[in-house]
This record gives sequence, structure tokens and C-alpha cells, in this order.
Amino acid sequence: MKRYFGKILGDRRIMGALLILIQAILVIWGLGTLIDHIPWVSNLFNILSAVIIIWLIRKYDNPSYKIPWIVLILIFPLFGGIFYLAWGNTPFNRARVGHKFTAPQPDFSQDMVKPAASRLIAAMPRHTRRTSYIQSITGMPAWGETATRYFPMMEQQFTAMCEQLKKAQRFIFMEYFIIEPGQMWQPILDILADRVRAGVEVRVMYDDAGCMSKLPAGYDKYLRSLGIRTVQFNRFIPTLNTYLNYRDHRKITVIDGNVGYMGGANIADEYINRVSPYGHWKDTGVELRGAGVANMTEIFLELWEYAVGSAATDHLQYHPTATRPGDGYVQSFGDTPLDDVNVGETVYMQIINNARDYVYITTPYLVLDNEMITALTTAAQSGVDVRIITPGIPDKRYVYLLTRSFYQQLTRMGVRIYEYTPGFLHAKMIVSDDDVGVVGTINMDFRSFFLHFECGTVLYGGKVIREIKQDMLDTLALSREIDEEWFRHVPWASSILASVLRLFAPLM
Repeated sequence: MKRYFGKILGDRRIMGALLILIQAILVIWGLGTLIDHIPWVSNLFNILSAVIIIWLIRKYDNPSYKIPWIVLILIFPLFGGIFYLAWGNTPFNRARVGHKFTAPQPDFSQDMVKPAASRLIAAMPRHTRRTSYIQSITGMPAWGETATRYFPMMEQQFTAMCEQLKKAQRFIFMEYFIIEPGQMWQPILDILADRVRAGVEVRVMYDDAGCMSKLPAGYDKYLRSLGIRTVQFNRFIPTLNTYLNYRDHRKITVIDGNVGYMGGANIADEYINRVSPYGHWKDTGVELRGAGVANMTEIFLELWEYAVGSAATDHLQYHPTATRPGDGYVQSFGDTPLDDVNVGETVYMQIINNARDYVYITTPYLVLDNEMITALTTAAQSGVDVRIITPGIPDKRYVYLLTRSFYQQLTRMGVRIYEYTPGFLHAKMIVSDDDVGVVGTINMDFRSFFLHFECGTVLYGGKVIREIKQDMLDTLALSREIDEEWFRHVPWASSILASVLRLFAPLM
């Protein structure tokens, strides 16, 4: 029994949730006590809630996010407004994380190779708007002179990464949502420690909330003792505030500025199927070599400097020093929740809206706003072959219910939905018309689109697009299509619960 309670007390997720719950109860109790002694305070809080509702209606936030808050405030007018001020997407809460450091626009003017936006636009004019949009919002241009390699399974990327990490001569940057000790992390850590001893600069950044149950307390100090510069991104402090939602969900490795990796996989054993908690785990990634790695390097340095609160490095020294021939173009980009621009969602919608023949999507979670639903269904009704693949075995039951709640609306409008029957599909990709695709960390859900720091690599043309498409087709062959027969077997209780969860999905 002591061991059981000790385990609970040592679990930061459980203790954090408990502390936040206690704070919420204390706020409610305090307001109730205050109202009992000063009755007119009740009217004051009702007025506050009414003002906040009016303010929410006038805000430019996505309606799917505003509606749950309005419903909650209407149901609980006495303290709903207070909770929105503490937990909602307010300028005050954003300022608490946005004041640290404002990264300057990346400068590629001194690079040995110049960005290839003009060449890409000339060669593939129908992608002009997307290329220009990404560069104008994030500062990340498109590049040629880059060799690309696609990994349909994370086991392949893990092997390639380890081989390249061993060859590092100048620096290694690694940024991951989750790092967990095990058969995947230990070989990487051994290589990092060896490279540090060889004089290589090594930086590791991981998300504190993502690693709460994965890493022991003080693990950052242990990494520093090995000579690895380490940052815990947005340390988890269990208080009633919205900035705890702003997690670093990115997965990036950069080696000497000339080799870069990006994809859906974190560094833990399930991602390479050394353990199988949810059946076969499918994840994907992409390797870049050459000029296009510059964007990945800038994405890493921008968030590193934001996390430490200052610009501490000359970025040019980390830019590529070699080029590789490529048969297409690449454009890696980052997305941030600290502005009002949803780059990841917009890039996805641009691809969907511009599709002429097909759009194939893989995502572990499917929690959509009205704009994305409209884009998908309009494409399907216009004759585009729209297919979405989701997991057959879930890792989070309530998110699985939410994901399935969108099936009927989408399928009735012509979108074809599949579930990957061997296990959990964690890959986050979109590919269309044999000439454009995205591989990255962006789930088709509210957290990725609105609350997390994310990243993706847009691939324009070349054999890598055909490889991604073929992998999608191979995955479809292992998946079950959702049809009317499937809907007839959905329990009515699950359907009702999913509808309730869907209303509050943006707040989860």
C-alpha cells in the first residue's frame, strides 16, 4: 500500500492535476463564501460573466473555441467568467509566455546557397500561394539543392539517425516532445555523450509536460553533467493558467547543419515497436540533406532562444555548409500558439482546397473545426478522392471517441475514412496530386492547430512524394474502411458521450 501511494505521490501528472483541482475547488468555495457574506457580489460576477461573453463574441478566435466557453459561462455564471480569465485565451495569459523573447526574422542572405522560392514558383506555379504564405508568416523559404529521404517506419529513421549522429563534427540539435529512457534513447544518449567528449556542441530540448511521467526529476541536470546543453521547455507548474497548454510538440534533429530529421515520432520505445502497448505502432519521418536543413536549424534556434529568453548565438555558423542534388523542393516551417495565425491548419487547407485528383491524410487524432470540415467535404463533393486514415487501436480513449464522432458527418459528404487495424497510427502527413505533401508533427486536432508549437516539412515534387503516396496506399490496404455497416454497430451511449465531448473538445 505504501508503495502504491508513493507511486501516486511521485507521479507529477497525478499530483499536478490534483493541485489544479484543489485550486479550482478553493476558488469556487471562496466565491461561494464571499457571496454568502456580501450578497451583491453575486450580481457583480454575473455582470462580469456577461461582459466576458460579449467580449468572446467580438473576439477573432475560432468559433469552435469560443462556443464551449460561452456555454460553460452561461451554465455557471457565478464563476465561469473567473475561470475564463484564469484558463482562457486572454491577452494577459499570452503575455505571461510571450514576453520572454521575440525572435528576429531568420536571415539567409549570407548563406552559400540562396532560397529557391522563385525557381519553385516558376516550375510549379500552382503552389505559389502556399510557398509565399509560409515564407511571409514564418520567414522560412523554399529550398532546392536538397536530397530527401522518406521513412515509412520509425525503425528505419532511428537507424539512419544513429549513423549520422555518430558522424557529427560540429553540433547536434535535438528537440522532442517526449524523451523516455529505454532502448531508443540510450543508444542516442551514448552517442551524444561520445560526441561531447569529441568537442561537438550538443543541445537537447524537451517538453516538461510531455516528459512528466517519462523522465526522473532533475534529468536536465544529469544531461548537463554529461556536457549536453539542456532546456526543459515551459516547465509545468500546476496553477490555473492557460500557458500550461502551450507545449513544444515538435520533433527535430539537426546534425552539423547539413542533415536534418523531422516527423511524428518522439524518442521512446513504442515508436520503434520495442514495446507494443497499442498494437503495431506506425510512425513516419523525413530526412533532408543540403540547403533545406537551414529552416530546421532556424526553427530549433528560435524556440531555444525563446525558452532561454535571449538571443545567444550567431545563427549563420549553424547553417548548411554543403549541398546535395535533389529532384524537388523543400520548405520546413514552424507554427506557434503565441499569435493569431494557424499556419499548420492553413497549409493543410490550402493543399485540400487546391487538390484536383486526390488528398490522402494520416492522423492519430481527428478533432476538427468547421473550416476544416468544410474544406474536406467541399473537396470530396467536387470529385476529389479524399481519404483519411486514423488508428485502429487508440492510445487515449476519450480522444478516440471524439475522433469517431466526426466519421458520419465526413463520410456522408463523400470523405472516405479508414482505421489502421494492426494498431496505433501516429503518423501526421498529407499528400496530394503526386506533387505536394507534408510530413511533420501536426495532428488534425485543436491542440496541434491552436495550442502547440508544431513543425512540418512541405515537399514539392520528386520521388519522395510518390514514396509517401505508395506508403499511404500500403497503409490503406491494412486498414478497414468505415461504412454503413460500421455505423450500425456503434453503441448509442458512446455516440451520445462523443457528442458531449465534442462540444468541449477545444478546451481539452
